[in-house]
Amino acid sequence: MKVSYNSKTDLLYICLDPTKGELRNREIGEDIVVDLDADDRIVGIEILDASKRLDITSLLNLDYEQVA
Repeated sequence: MKVSYNSKTDLLYICLDPTKGELRNREIGEDIVVDLDADDRIVGIEILDASKRLDITSLLNLDYEQVA
């Protein structure tokens, strides 16, 4: 997983699968778009106006937990 933030456009992108190929976009909420692959798997999440929706600085210290 890779998290990218563009401060100029205030866009946060969470890449769940860097698979190359044709993707479709589906808006699931106001200013939230998911990228889907050919099998309808979510491969990315795009959040517009991200700084208005969450604390961007908290992303610098992401915790990762794997549940069995």
